[in-house]
Amino acid sequence: MTIPFLSLIIAIPLVAGLVILLLPKDRKQAVKLVALVASSITFLLSIWVYASYNIAKGGYQFVERLNWVPTFGISYYVGVDGISVPLVLLAGVVLLCGVLISWGIDDRPREFYAFLMFLGTSVFGVFSSLDLFELFFFFELAVFPKYLMIAVWGWPKTREYGAMKLTLYLFIGSVVALVGALAMFFASGQYTFDMLVLEKAGFSIAFQHLWFPVIFLGFAVLGGIFPFHSWAPDGHVAAPTAVSMLLAGVEMKVGAFAALRVAIMLLPEGAKYWAPWILGLATVNVVYGAAIAMVQTDFKYVIGFSSVSHMGLVMIGFATLNRDGLMGAGMQMFSHGIMTAMFFSIVGMVYDRAHTREINALGGLFKKMPWAGIGFIIAGLVSMGMPGFSGFVAEFPIFMGVWQVAPVVAIIAILGVILTAAYIFRLVTRVFFGEIRPELDAAVGNITIKDKVAIGLLATMMVGLGIFPTLMVPMVQSGVQHILQLLGGA
Repeated sequence: MTIPFLSLIIAIPLVAGLVILLLPKDRKQAVKLVALVASSITFLLSIWVYASYNIAKGGYQFVERLNWVPTFGISYYVGVDGISVPLVLLAGVVLLCGVLISWGIDDRPREFYAFLMFLGTSVFGVFSSLDLFELFFFFELAVFPKYLMIAVWGWPKTREYGAMKLTLYLFIGSVVALVGALAMFFASGQYTFDMLVLEKAGFSIAFQHLWFPVIFLGFAVLGGIFPFHSWAPDGHVAAPTAVSMLLAGVEMKVGAFAALRVAIMLLPEGAKYWAPWILGLATVNVVYGAAIAMVQTDFKYVIGFSSVSHMGLVMIGFATLNRDGLMGAGMQMFSHGIMTAMFFSIVGMVYDRAHTREINALGGLFKKMPWAGIGFIIAGLVSMGMPGFSGFVAEFPIFMGVWQVAPVVAIIAILGVILTAAYIFRLVTRVFFGEIRPELDAAVGNITIKDKVAIGLLATMMVGLGIFPTLMVPMVQSGVQHILQLLGGA
């Protein structure tokens, strides 16, 4: 009998969340241990799926199928390809690190960890779905936990505003995308949500031109595409640390992945027609996000706008519709997810100890928390696309791909990389080096062992992928090959 690895990865956080809710509210340690065990198991299973994926064979593997609502052509249908396997691994490691980083939460930890587990189930489900209705089901599953976790445990000054803004933007975007999905369901003539069948449905060119922007932008709102990006910095800043890590590190990839999987792969002619517009919007993302990050005075807002900028590179890679660009986008989704999870975790560590995020009020923290300083510097080097780190492995193919279709865009987007280097150097200098204020010297202590484990795990992935890109590049290339076939060898 074949072990249903993907179903286990999806179900374990869900079951753990339900178990946590059934525990007495005073069993805080038991709550945290259940979350830690569940996230550790899902992480180990995601490593197993990653290591067991047959690159030479390619295509969708670990496939499971069960009729769910056959009357409406809905199935529980999961499987992963070379694009989604790294994203399952990304979700696994960020969920585990989110649990470790949140160990100090004592305000209703039962509900907090339960919702965190439900978020994990949502992202694993989206990355594994081969049924369009199922993909929407898991996509929407995250809305309620995200809102509550920000509104209840978020930063008091902006949590209600950030939670409502994020929820409204993402809910409206997903409803718009759902309308497009229903249009595909009826236009296909197959009356099925099976995405492998819809790939071969042969939608008319007029239909694809009309519905592609609806579906793509509906999902890309969660990916932070300009001008629908403004939920991201406010949502990230208002959220508690673990939720910021999942929002920026994984949820934004959920939006980008769904835009790729549903819009580009099912409506390839629409993708070709609208690609120049996506390229233009994404270029604004890269430069505008980096420029706004440069002038922020709040440590967490800098990282929030940095995420908007780097997700623009993913969208540029998509819009190239060529091998290099798509491969770079696939790599960037993983690299940026790990990098931004590291950034937000360290911002959280600094705020928990210094009780401020004002950059000018910080300084000299390397002396007090060297692990956090080293982790931030590694993530900063990844963000800048330095050789030897995962950011270079991801960004270099994107620029190669866009140079082939729009050299001017490549030149403009390089400005974003220059600005990124500027604000990273500024942050490292002002937050971690220089003189430490006497009040900080007295109040700030070192980070915990659990924090160090999370930093070490994330840093290992960023450095390992930078030094040994063959650990992931061939896998992503196998997924890109299928997309190129759907695009007609574009």
